[in-house]
Amino acid sequence: MTIRVLIADDQQLVRTGFQMILDAQPDMEVVAAVSDGAEAVAEARRLRPDVCLLDIRMPKLDGLEVTRVLAGPGVENPLRVVIVTTFDLDEYVYGALRSGATGFLLKDSGPTLLIEAVRAAAAGDALVSPSVTVRLLQHLAQPRRVPAPVNDPLTDRELDVVRLVARGRTNQEVAAELFVSLSTVKTHLGSIQAKLGVRNRVEIAAWAWESGVVS
Repeated sequence: MTIRVLIADDQQLVRTGFQMILDAQPDMEVVAAVSDGAEAVAEARRLRPDVCLLDIRMPKLDGLEVTRVLAGPGVENPLRVVIVTTFDLDEYVYGALRSGATGFLLKDSGPTLLIEAVRAAAAGDALVSPSVTVRLLQHLAQPRRVPAPVNDPLTDRELDVVRLVARGRTNQEVAAELFVSLSTVKTHLGSIQAKLGVRNRVEIAAWAWESGVVS
């Protein structure tokens, strides 16, 4: 199944480079490459791509506003958004994730991580650049001594999974560290998301840091 991707960036060179990388993959197709936020919203609504790659600083609408419009809380049938930017600024990362983004990458992360992020987003997973994952969440979250209450408390094993996710581990790494199968990790993640009322692993990680489950 081909992953349909929209690219939005105000730099022609970046758009062209990303498109060459993604179109070279046998399972990906760039369906639009636009230069501003307003066009990104229009094309995304028209084409309904599987993944939207958005820069943060763009004319007309910035990447955070585009993310809120396409994937934010309350949006029906939200699209999957990965923010790709040169700006490693905490407020940008935090704003993007809170606006509904499922991933955040720096432009210097390299083509391999870009491809992985697109595949992860298309699969409903999330990927945040390793250079910002833990630093971002640890810096921005305001940990409390008592974990935020949930209607259905997490089990000890689910908390183990949460802690590893909050430290940037992939599903495969979580499975290896806990000596369980990949399918078991996915089952735990589904249960955790349902109990916490969150949409993806990025929000699980944010909850973990904010609630003091990790510190």
